[in-house]
Amino acid sequence: MSTQTFLLPDVGEGLTEAEIVSWRVSAGDTVAVNDVLVEIETAKSLVELPSPFAGTVGALLAAEGDTVNVGAAIITIADAAAAASVTIGQSEHGQPADAPDEEDGGSVLVGYGTGGAVQSRRRTVRQAHRPGAAAPERRVEASVGVVAKPPIRKLARDLGVDLGAVVPSGPAGEVTRDDVVKHASQASVFRNIETPAWSAVREETIPVAPAPATDAREETIAVKGVRKATASAMTSSAYTAPHVSVWVDVDASRTMELVKRLKTSADFADVKVSPLLIMARAVIWAVRRTPMVNAAWVDTDEGAQIRVRHYVNLGIAAATPRGLLVPNIKDAQDLNTRGLAKALEKLTLTAREGKTTPADQAGGTITITNIGVFGVDAGTPIINPGEVGIVALGAIRQKPWVVDGEVRPRWVTTVSGSFDHRVVDGDGVSRFIADIASVLEEPALLLD
Repeated sequence: MSTQTFLLPDVGEGLTEAEIVSWRVSAGDTVAVNDVLVEIETAKSLVELPSPFAGTVGALLAAEGDTVNVGAAIITIADAAAAASVTIGQSEHGQPADAPDEEDGGSVLVGYGTGGAVQSRRRTVRQAHRPGAAAPERRVEASVGVVAKPPIRKLARDLGVDLGAVVPSGPAGEVTRDDVVKHASQASVFRNIETPAWSAVREETIPVAPAPATDAREETIAVKGVRKATASAMTSSAYTAPHVSVWVDVDASRTMELVKRLKTSADFADVKVSPLLIMARAVIWAVRRTPMVNAAWVDTDEGAQIRVRHYVNLGIAAATPRGLLVPNIKDAQDLNTRGLAKALEKLTLTAREGKTTPADQAGGTITITNIGVFGVDAGTPIINPGEVGIVALGAIRQKPWVVDGEVRPRWVTTVSGSFDHRVVDGDGVSRFIADIASVLEEPALLLD
């Protein structure tokens, strides 16, 4: 009997460890090459690992919830035969990936690149077809009258959406991703908000294991995955880059009028439009006038350098079920308004599904954080490492505003931001924020 050991691979970005999220197989299952074995969570993304072997699962060497170092054994497969020519994944540039390498009796997947996408001929391994056994589960599941693919079901669980209450729009009557997101958005608008009662417990954190019976007053949570990566990056940024923050109140009434017109335009009928779209256009426009906010501070052997980027990889801070992620839109300066709207929608939906890849988050040049969706007016955000500036869009509310000597109700917001004072001075920071405010006050400036 031949037994192969599968070692946790580095799926890109210099991974050192990952958490076992869920096993897709169990001991005794029969697997084919490229069947998904396990879902792992790295510091930046969720990744499905396919099998480089065909055979029978022997032992799972790590439990769900365990954090495992790269190169550690995680599963054995008996009677295993490796497929030397099988494509395991794709590189960042879309080229075929390398086949699995054997090393010290184990196998490490290589060639994922930073794309993070695993191309697999996936089937349901727990119900693998054997003589006399039931046929494998279909990719599109149907239960209690609801037809939806597994990723859509997972998205619904993450967003707290009851699939039975969602109106399907798919061609075969299935629930689509847009159906789930739309339902979640509507539910959030009409949901009754009640003030919860105070708990009898003075302090509480999210447990990763049952609290000891002798002490129910405090619980602990392990710092790992996205939270660990975020904590490390923010600490490094806060103690490396001297932050300077500025903010300004803005009459965004004309921005709100433009958003309303775009929503009724046939050209934007199939894409979501929000004030964040105009904010993104404003930031790109303002970067062109103050390019130092789009630069980077670089320490080299010859001394410190300032690297000015003449392109904009626009980061959007996204609160996801996995934590805070900052994917970015590559070369956003080349997109028109519709193209930028489509890119923002794709970025948001991908982040909500937990499918943001390391490549999506690499190479950002400046970031927007939309704190207004949480009802917050302004803030002093911490700069994303490798960048010089981060801009925050506050809540847009109707407020009294003086127009031509008269007090009128207007849609008012606050634009705030933090910047690396080593790279950009107060005048540049102020000019940049003022330019963004000017566009929000008069979006027609974008026509130049």
